[in-house]
Amino acid sequence: MNNFVNSEGFKIVEAWFRDQGRTPFSFQTENWARIAKGYSGLLVAPTGFGKTYSVFVGLLIDYMNHPDRYKKGLKLLWVTPLRSLAKDLAKAMQEAIDQIGLDWTVGVRNGDTDIKIKQRQTKHMPDILLVTPESLHLLLAQKSRDQFFKHIKLIAVDEWHDLLTSKRAVMVELALAFLLYMKPDVKIWGITATIGNLEQALEVLIPYNIKKTTVLAKEKKQIEIVSVFPDEVEVLPWAGHLGGKLVEKVVPIILNSRSTLLFTNTRSQSEYWYQLLLEAYPEFAGQLALHHSAIDGHIRAWIEDALSAGKLKVVVSTSSLDLGVDFKPVDTVIQVGSSKGVARFMQRAGRSGHAPHEVSKIYFVPTHSLELIEVAALKDAVKHKIIENREPLVLCYDVLVQFLVTVALGGGFQDADMLAIVQSTYGFQWITAEDWSWCLSHITQGGRIGKNYEEFHKVVRNADGLYVVEKRRIAMLHRMNLGVIVSDAMVKVKFLTGGYIGMVEEYFVSKLKVGDKFILAGRVLELVRLKDMTAYVSASKGKAITPSWLGGRLPLSSNLGALLRQKLADSKSPKARETELKFLHPLIAKQQDRSHIPSENEFLVESIETKEGYHLFMYPFEGRLVHEVMASLMAYRISQLYPISFSMAMNDYGFELYSDTEIVLSNDQLQHILRKEDLMEDVLASINAAEMAKRKFRDIAVIAGYVIQNQFGKQHNNRSLQSSAGLIFQVLEEHEPHNLLLRQAYTEVFNQQLEEPRLMQAFERIANSKILYQKTLNFTPLSFPIKVDSLRQSLSSEDLAARIQRMQEMSNRLSKRKR
Repeated sequence: MNNFVNSEGFKIVEAWFRDQGRTPFSFQTENWARIAKGYSGLLVAPTGFGKTYSVFVGLLIDYMNHPDRYKKGLKLLWVTPLRSLAKDLAKAMQEAIDQIGLDWTVGVRNGDTDIKIKQRQTKHMPDILLVTPESLHLLLAQKSRDQFFKHIKLIAVDEWHDLLTSKRAVMVELALAFLLYMKPDVKIWGITATIGNLEQALEVLIPYNIKKTTVLAKEKKQIEIVSVFPDEVEVLPWAGHLGGKLVEKVVPIILNSRSTLLFTNTRSQSEYWYQLLLEAYPEFAGQLALHHSAIDGHIRAWIEDALSAGKLKVVVSTSSLDLGVDFKPVDTVIQVGSSKGVARFMQRAGRSGHAPHEVSKIYFVPTHSLELIEVAALKDAVKHKIIENREPLVLCYDVLVQFLVTVALGGGFQDADMLAIVQSTYGFQWITAEDWSWCLSHITQGGRIGKNYEEFHKVVRNADGLYVVEKRRIAMLHRMNLGVIVSDAMVKVKFLTGGYIGMVEEYFVSKLKVGDKFILAGRVLELVRLKDMTAYVSASKGKAITPSWLGGRLPLSSNLGALLRQKLADSKSPKARETELKFLHPLIAKQQDRSHIPSENEFLVESIETKEGYHLFMYPFEGRLVHEVMASLMAYRISQLYPISFSMAMNDYGFELYSDTEIVLSNDQLQHILRKEDLMEDVLASINAAEMAKRKFRDIAVIAGYVIQNQFGKQHNNRSLQSSAGLIFQVLEEHEPHNLLLRQAYTEVFNQQLEEPRLMQAFERIANSKILYQKTLNFTPLSFPIKVDSLRQSLSSEDLAARIQRMQEMSNRLSKRKR
């Protein structure tokens, strides 16, 4: 370390920091020294402490110390998951380089980059290039890829914790392995926030036998969590209305802040809150903006620039602004509703007070009273650093076969060399020789089912033994469809007079009639006509519906679920210290009076009879997705005892089985249906696994190239994609049941949709708990929000509100009669 800090490069950088009124953090200096010694590794530091400089400046120092080791061309490749992040980082890097006095240039290459800039980059690469995983693969698909990466020294993967659980991480793994094969001396650095499985995160990124290390920052980010309380606690809570009632409390928070980010979990909720804020405080007009992924990219870029410049008072956003974009004017964050996970909550909190040692302040606005328990749980998690693991994906054959075509397109590959590259990755270390042969067969002849279909013969093996793409049409289609993000078909929304607004999903537009009004990008729009996946609209006023986007609901993390169970148990104690639990005392008391508050080693089941029918409620606190599976399983197991049919409803806390036939269960029978034995066999019997796999297969088929989504500027609609993929799925089921992509569809259903490991852990926990079977006269504070969610599907918002009021009044009358 002494030699390093005495080096010329370090002294120049230290002087530059001093000129900026700063001193390098100890973890930055340590990371720079590790880079100088030839290490690859993982840097772990809190938001706002200069993670970017910790890697990027390290390479500058090495260059200044050893300029003879560097040649003209690309030296640093920076992979980032978000386009907006790339633009912000490139600007910061170029400013630092210019101030230090170097002649390096920084470029950005992604879907938003102008074609002329891309052509210029192809001829003369900048010294530093920022790309997304998709843009990196497109570079690998170019014939001149060897020239692009000829003199590369370091590859940085930013926000690795965000990528880790997705197929985009698999894209990064494969690209890194290939670049390491091309340039064995290249160094790899990942940059991440704190997660539960840091050792595994390093192993996924750098599974190679090279010098590697983890650098952990000792500096900690202070987070202040403030609950926004309603005027009184609602003892029969229901989701979705309380947030709107609290807007009058949110406005003063925004007015007393310099600049605020207000986060929601869904795009429809963000549109709703944009309107709420404007109605509550019209003076926000011109200072209020809306940011989510369905809004036109140019509008989003303008909002990001305006937010950075301090021109906006408040921006309502979804996860589109979660990641490390540095908006220095933002001093307040507001989270509306459950964040669903500790890491996501901390990530969002870190958007405020982005500078080192500033306190990140985040306000939590509950959408119903029970969510205040979550605030108490989050405070505990932040205090004790209880953060979720990010589980990597393995054996994603759809990503692999796409990658093989990409490499074949960029100059080709040899069989043995490519197998070694693929096996060197974490995600494919278990691939067998038989599976590898299947992958080669798939890209060359479409496997067993594609032999007679020329469009599946994408790659050929030439006389030199190289696997290459020879047909221009296949090359063009592959580039158009490269990537692993398969969204539902999106309909572009444009004004009749010209001007692009954004996108909504096809299924939403299909329900609209000409003249119907809807809200997008904060504007009221009237549908004029729908043509070729484009909705033409005119500006309008008045009442309008908010689009809903499929897949918008985030799953509750297992860590947060466990903390919620613990806090609910703690709430029984009159000595509970948390402000949130004290405030919720009337609700807790009502639950205890009507039924029970489960301790951590108890599992609560409630049986309720109303004039509508019979209701059975269970409360695992495992999240909506797991509860959907559990509800189907319970319905199946009860139906094995006697004939009965159910409808089901669920939220993050529990689920309901509803029947017009009496649900008769003895304590022994209840123990029997909650048994952990025969779990997955009964789950498979209770659901249509083939239908679920067929739906998963649609995305797999698009990624693997069985089905083409984008064809020369035209995007195929959902019905067409599902139909084509469904047909292939059926053919494979009948004629090639061991097809790896078919097998992958079922694996994804088990691991992602059914969450098999988490489901098994939940039933193990229930097996070790005392099961409490409570029969109550009416809905309890825990059961009421689940019941309301079931009614939401069939009633308009006005009818729902009236129905809820009647249910609450009936419940109160029954409570008085009981007393």
